[in-house]
Amino acid sequence: MPRRPRDHAPPEPEDKPTPATSPPGLTGRLAELIAAAFPGVLAVTPEPEEVLRDLAGLCREKNWNLAAWTADGGEDGPDDPLAAVKALPDSGDGETPSLLAMVHVHRYFNSPELLAAIRSALAAGKTRRTHLVLVQPTGELPPELARDFIVLDCPLPSRAELEAVARGVATEAGELPEKLHPVLDAAAGLTRGEAENAFALSLVRHGRLDPEPLWEQKAKQLSSGGPLTLSRGGPGFDTLGGMAALKAFCRTALTNGSPTAEARGCLLLGPGGVGKSSFARALGAEVGRPTLTLDVGALMGGLVGATEENTRRALATIEAMDPVICFVDEIERALAGTSGGAQDSGVSSRLLGTLLSWLADRPAGVFVVCTANDASKLPPELTRSGRFDATFFLDLPGPEQRAGIWETYRERYGIAAGESTPTDAGWTGAEIESCCRLSALLGVSLAESATHVVPVSVSGAESLATLRRWAAGRCLDAEAGGAFRPRHGQDDGERPRRRTSRPAKQNHSLN
Repeated sequence: MPRRPRDHAPPEPEDKPTPATSPPGLTGRLAELIAAAFPGVLAVTPEPEEVLRDLAGLCREKNWNLAAWTADGGEDGPDDPLAAVKALPDSGDGETPSLLAMVHVHRYFNSPELLAAIRSALAAGKTRRTHLVLVQPTGELPPELARDFIVLDCPLPSRAELEAVARGVATEAGELPEKLHPVLDAAAGLTRGEAENAFALSLVRHGRLDPEPLWEQKAKQLSSGGPLTLSRGGPGFDTLGGMAALKAFCRTALTNGSPTAEARGCLLLGPGGVGKSSFARALGAEVGRPTLTLDVGALMGGLVGATEENTRRALATIEAMDPVICFVDEIERALAGTSGGAQDSGVSSRLLGTLLSWLADRPAGVFVVCTANDASKLPPELTRSGRFDATFFLDLPGPEQRAGIWETYRERYGIAAGESTPTDAGWTGAEIESCCRLSALLGVSLAESATHVVPVSVSGAESLATLRRWAAGRCLDAEAGGAFRPRHGQDDGERPRRRTSRPAKQNHSLN
């Protein structure tokens, strides 16, 4: 059954409030601020209609006065924001609060007359009991107003609120499944409007609420130019060779159900091509959680305040979707310039600070997996205790692991099992896959396709040796467990260093 049409008109005074779909605690926080005589409140939300409805319900309950302004003037209000702001002080009597809610008025902040009128109205509001509530999708204000408003972030709807939306859309018998939590998990991270549209699509496709259309819509919403990408399902650990200790650690941490401790995440260090990214994506499928890939570089915005706003939205979406795996690939590249040398007015440093604070205080249910190829470029603050549960080093795969990887990619690319493999000492899993793919693509033997592959153990031998020396004693061994120790006589072409009686001086600095 198609969903009922949604009324987007401003709420009428006689309408009854709908607390079931209001953000948790939003009306309570608004009531506290108004009762405390805050003259300016900035409500940051992508859905202004929800805030207007909450305000209307709150004012009816408290017997407060409310006027709403929109750019089209609404039904009987002025379309000039300056006139609406100038009329606000006259609406107060010094006793009963009078509120003016202005939707998306930030588009008019290039007017000095409007900015001056807002400041005058805020000054008068302290005695006249008038309050200006700005409703907009960003938390940015002009410098003239930045300290005059208290910012109120409106969170994404909780699962309880999404359930109320679902029951409002699926009103016919059989449209609601017996177990609703898979549907609510799929809708988590969407706004009310987005969830309502996804529920309606599910009814049209399946005649009932089904999680798959919701996951599909959410993936499209997140990937439309934003810093987050959603993936779920796919192959698990059985398709990855090696990493025995890393697999066991993460699987146990995420599935043991400890009542007192919550898994935080892990940092994976190693050369390119050893399977760090593949592990992060397989982890979600292994433990039944969706994986959100965060592109930290995409958080950087060209406008003033855009980076901070993008970061706030991305982290809020991640938190709303818990339990979830958050994957950040090559984090040392993403945070390049945060050491203070970047000419970006401190935006990179503030971004690093925000991410570090979030990593330390992120909510339970968000497991973060970060990968890095170069330890020297990692900010020292990132690796301190408390950010991650453990730091693992993923070395080049050994002979047994390489044999399993060959078998996997032979099957994928249709290569005969009897065909001999080339000499693969020092090869990564990515290089083995490249060899098999080129064999199928060019129609040649594995030995011939191997002539087109230059392993990282050769092209990056110096950086690999440096990385191993740094990881020794600092990281856990992803394969064997325990502290990582470089293996002398490895089959990757690295010549073992001659041992001397004088121990080498260890440098514990990341730089």
